Formats: sequence, C-alpha cells, structure tokens
Amino acid sequence: MIDKVIYLDNNATTKVDDEVIKEMLPFFSIYYGNPSSIHTFGGQIEKEIKKAREKVAKLIGAEPEEIIFTSGGTESDNAAILSALETQPKKNHIITTKVEHPAILSLCNTLKNRGYNITYLSVDAEGQIDLTELKNAISAQTAIISIMWANNETGVIFPIEEISKIAAEKEVLFHTDAVQAIGKIPINVSEYKINFLAASGHKFHAPKGIGFLYIKKGTRFNPFIIGGHQEYGRRAGTHNVPGIIGLGKAAELAEKYLEEENTKVKYLRDKLEKSIIEEIKDVKLNGGKSPRTPNTLNISFKYVEGEAILLLLNEYNIAASSGSACTTGSLEPSHVLRAMGVPAEVIHGSIRFSLSRYTTEEEINFTIEKLKIIIKRLRDISPFTPH
Repeated sequence: MIDKVIYLDNNATTKVDDEVIKEMLPFFSIYYGNPSSIHTFGGQIEKEIKKAREKVAKLIGAEPEEIIFTSGGTESDNAAILSALETQPKKNHIITTKVEHPAILSLCNTLKNRGYNITYLSVDAEGQIDLTELKNAISAQTAIISIMWANNETGVIFPIEEISKIAAEKEVLFHTDAVQAIGKIPINVSEYKINFLAASGHKFHAPKGIGFLYIKKGTRFNPFIIGGHQEYGRRAGTHNVPGIIGLGKAAELAEKYLEEENTKVKYLRDKLEKSIIEEIKDVKLNGGKSPRTPNTLNISFKYVEGEAILLLLNEYNIAASSGSACTTGSLEPSHVLRAMGVPAEVIHGSIRFSLSRYTTEEEINFTIEKLKIIIKRLRDISPFTPH
C-alpha cells in the first residue's frame, strides 16, 4: 500500500473526514437498531436520523422534510427524472445538456430508446449553454429540464438561477445534479425555483453509498424504490444509518469550511494553473473563462497522451484523472471536451486536477515540479512534438 499520496482527484471521490468517521462509529456497534422498530432501542436512532436530515437541509437552505436520503447522486438523478415522467404521463420530452454526467446521459439514452424525446443542449468553447437555445427547446411536451450545477470534468458552473426561472415561467419541472457543487460553492435552494436537487456524500468528505435528493415542497413525486414506509414513503428500504449520520456531519463540516474552499483551496488551484501555463509551453486551459468551482482545473497538454501523463504522475504517488475516458478502457475522448469543441488531438492530452481542503501548498509545489519533468520527457519522445 502507498503510504503517502498527493491526492488531486477529489472530483472522483474525497477522503472521509476523521470527524465524520468518529460520528459514524457508534452506529455500527452500539446503536445498531433498526430506526423503523417500535422499541426504544430503534426509536432513539430515528432521532439521530432527524438531526442528520436537519444538518443536510441547512447546508442547502431547504426544509428537513424536503430531503430524502438515497444511495448517492445516480439514484437521486434517476429518481427525479423518472418521477417527473411518471407524474406527467402525457409529456414525453426531456431537456438536458451534452456535458452531463453519465448518471443523466445514460438514463436519457435509455429513455430515448423507449420512445421519449431528448434535447441535448450544446455548449460553447468555455462550456456554457445558450439560454436562448434552452428557451426555444421548451415545448408543451417538456416534462423536465435537467442541467447540472457544476461540471465534473471542468468545474464550469451553470447559471442555475436563470435556468430555474426559465423553467418556472414555462411551468416545467427543473432538476439539477449538484454533486460537484455541494460543499464547494454556496447553495440556497430557497432562492431558486428548483424542484429537484441531487447530491452525493462522497464528494464532500462523507462515505460512499450515501446521498440525498431535495424535493421542493409541493412537487409531485413517485418513489423510485418501492417497499416500506421509510423516508415519508418516498424511498423504501432500511436506512443506511451510519451513512446518514456521516452525511449529516459532513454537511455540517461543509458549511463550516465553505469559506476555506473559496479562499485556500482556490488559491492553491490558481497557483497550480498559473504555474503550468507560465512554465510549460503549448497548454490549453479548458473552461477557464467561465465561473468554476474553486477546486477544479482541467488543462490539455499538446503533443502528449493524458494516460501517459497519469501513469508517470502515479510513479510519484500523484493521483489525478484524465480528461479522456481512455483510463477506463474506452478510447472515446471526453464527451465534455468534445462538446466544447476541443480538437481530438488536444483532448487526449487533458488532465483534471481536483483539490480539497486537505491539499497543501507543499503538495502543489511538488506536483508542479514533477509535471514539468514529465511533460518534457514525454514530448522529447513524442513524434507529434514540433522540433
């Protein structure tokens, strides 16, 4: 096992905070009862779930009864979209974007095969949508608009307030995948006209396998998972009690550290970005002119393969990810960067660095130093490097 890793892949998952682990531990061994039980031993756990729900609701400015606990972002996304279709059986149109997470795009592709009409909004070179295109896409058949709050590859933040207003004016349900936004930028759903918001705990220092779905009060909802009465009858299944307790604590900490995310973490991200641009030639910043989450940097290195960069970074125990899906066994380039019009040969040299509040300046300095060596080494042997 690697003792020390410089972890710059926090958009993939985050370290579980020590305070979160401490909060969870008693619920594995001491308070192990089923919160749905009638006896006191189980009933006391229901009170702790209530406290966790209140903490999660506070983080996004919601009411506790508007929060249901799920297994994560994918389930939350699926539940919102499928409910919108089931509660409006006469509508068969969904609007989303070309740069959504597979949790949305794969579902929409499946629904398309079942006869639903899907509009995929384009993005410009900086990863932003055209609100006029959105307005023109809405029809009487539109059941729901689903647009992410922040992109997982580039960190680009979408104009959610304006989008939600457009949806409300047209009386169309609006869902946002906020998985990459929670804990990084301020969110107050009471200020927006959002019907559904999806989040995943492991993106803000909670465990994997726990998330939540915000359902605005008054929004009709058909449950995705049917069975028992849990979650006000909106999501059946025995509660993942340790996960819920951990999610509540992580939400509390996310609120506490929000300013640090937008100062210290942003400073380190900007330092990494500035150093790469100034010290390494022939690079392209992706989405840099758009508002971005403070922790994310997506940058392309011309004449080299992203997978080769990652493998060499890994030799220095630096963990990052590629803007290309090559590392997952697919040769298809990033759908996000393709939608932004980034040339294929540049896409394949793309790397995403995503920081967290655990990232240190020493780690960033080390990464910059080794990255310069790696890029020079790869370009020296690349047949595509101009000489």
